[in-house]
Amino acid sequence: MFEIESAILIQHILNSLTLGSLYALIAIGYTMVYGILRLINFAHSEIFMLGAYFVFWGVTLFHLPWPLALAASIILVAGIGIMVDRVAYRPLRDAPRISALISAIGVSFFLQNVAIVFFQAIPREVYRPEWLANPILVNNVRVLPLTLMVPALSLLLMLGLVYVVYHTKAGLGMRAISKDIETSSLMGVPVNKVIALTFGIGSALAAASGIMWALRYPQIQPVMGAIPGFKAFIAAVFGGIGSIQGAVIGGMLLGFIEIMTVAFFPDLAGYRDAFAFILLIAILLVKPTGLLGVKTEDKV
Repeated sequence: MFEIESAILIQHILNSLTLGSLYALIAIGYTMVYGILRLINFAHSEIFMLGAYFVFWGVTLFHLPWPLALAASIILVAGIGIMVDRVAYRPLRDAPRISALISAIGVSFFLQNVAIVFFQAIPREVYRPEWLANPILVNNVRVLPLTLMVPALSLLLMLGLVYVVYHTKAGLGMRAISKDIETSSLMGVPVNKVIALTFGIGSALAAASGIMWALRYPQIQPVMGAIPGFKAFIAAVFGGIGSIQGAVIGGMLLGFIEIMTVAFFPDLAGYRDAFAFILLIAILLVKPTGLLGVKTEDKV
């Protein structure tokens, strides 16, 4: 009896790691943009969705090998993220912050409706490589290779991001701009290029998360990014928006809370989405800056 219960617990832990890793990847995109521009990029959920769709069409329409479709999707979505910054946000750099926020909401609805028109609103089944879909049995635990691949790949992407931010010239520019964008510009930092790179990296991570989400829950539709996007935003706030480490911690904790609550209280499974929003309210009441967030003051 103990072995069966242990096996189920291990399965829940693996599921929590998978879900938390996906939330963390999306949350990093939110927190990177906010850290530099103090802007919530509401179009991030649609960037997440486009990553999944580009792989789907790459495999089904253009008959690309799955790894090539995956790489092409991430590159294309990173380019779209840069274009969104160029068209919707860069012209509003010096405008009141509410203007950029309204622009972000507009871009979100625009991308969502474009996807509905071009991709249609019909949910579509996603192709999964056989080596990811065939479960393996380890000590009475039935595990999909995908369940192990998602946290591992997410960890590699996060470590790569940390290296870029803390050990490269571009990362130094990102950190400088996050402190003071005007002074960084006067010191010779190419502000627009660094911000564009930030959008590109954040969008690439969102695309990777969208692809893995579609593999884990093999169905895609134009509004698929709404709930994961909201939850990832909550994870970013939970961890301390503006902090990459906080986004990772917030995403992982949110994944564990969601999975374990349903596991131990199955009668509450229908309310699993509500727990994330309750958590957001509680965090904002107790610690408005989040776990690792630092209170900042706007310059006057």
